[in-house]
Amino acid sequence: MIKNKAILSLFVVGLVALMLMVPSCKKSANNSSDPKVTDTKDCGCGENCGCGGAKAKTDGEKADEQPAGTEEQPAGDTEQSAGTTEQPTGATDLVPLEIKLPKPMFVGTPTNINIENLEKPLGKARPLLQVPQGVTLLSLNKPVASSDDEPIIGDLEQADDGDKEGIDGSWVELGPGKQWLQIDLEKPAEIYAIVIWHYHRQGQIYKDVVVQVADDADFISNVRTLFNNDIDNSSGLGIGQDMHYVETAEGKLIPVKGVKAQYVRFYSNGNTSNDLNHYTEIEIFGK
Repeated sequence: MIKNKAILSLFVVGLVALMLMVPSCKKSANNSSDPKVTDTKDCGCGENCGCGGAKAKTDGEKADEQPAGTEEQPAGDTEQSAGTTEQPTGATDLVPLEIKLPKPMFVGTPTNINIENLEKPLGKARPLLQVPQGVTLLSLNKPVASSDDEPIIGDLEQADDGDKEGIDGSWVELGPGKQWLQIDLEKPAEIYAIVIWHYHRQGQIYKDVVVQVADDADFISNVRTLFNNDIDNSSGLGIGQDMHYVETAEGKLIPVKGVKAQYVRFYSNGNTSNDLNHYTEIEIFGK
């Protein structure tokens, strides 16, 4: 009996000693002193020790294995939203300027006109001018003044009364030589287009056509030239670079890029038929 108890005691001691010799397979990652360790720590016992041979993963190792779908940026981060490459429509919207034209009084190009710097006729209707939205006719029935207070034919008010047909009684005729006619818009405005109809019943050319704007009726303050085909400065308003043109029912369209003014003055110095100056209609568009 004593012998059997001794053998049993030895067996128990040996079993305890064997258990103490085997290292623990797992340690909690939360008990690790390394802050980078986030998973089960390698127990050093190999793949068959019971812990599956799992190794701890550092943050750097985890970065190499992105979760599914994280390799692509959200669509909104890499592509501009629709419409962001264009300016707001209201900032740059232009519309065609509708100009009501009178009935043509003659057809074709006049002959035997010898004048320098003459533009060639288009042979077709001119393209519509594009202007900002809100541009309207400003000159209708506005006050008119002139260097000739007593016109030979007609009244000064006929220059902006809306009648541009060119029939008898629809124009004003100023005296010979250099003359001017002026329209007061009654308040400063942004001007975008001017159309002039002199006398368009026959193909003739008016000389030294100059168009200027100013802030005062005497044309002393802030005078600016919008058109000038006086190529030799015979009118004393400077040498012009614009071309002479033949009068037609389309009138002479002068684009103006929003120049601000209240007074608009029109010069001429006779025409290729005689020394007189005529105005059938003037239209000033702006806002």
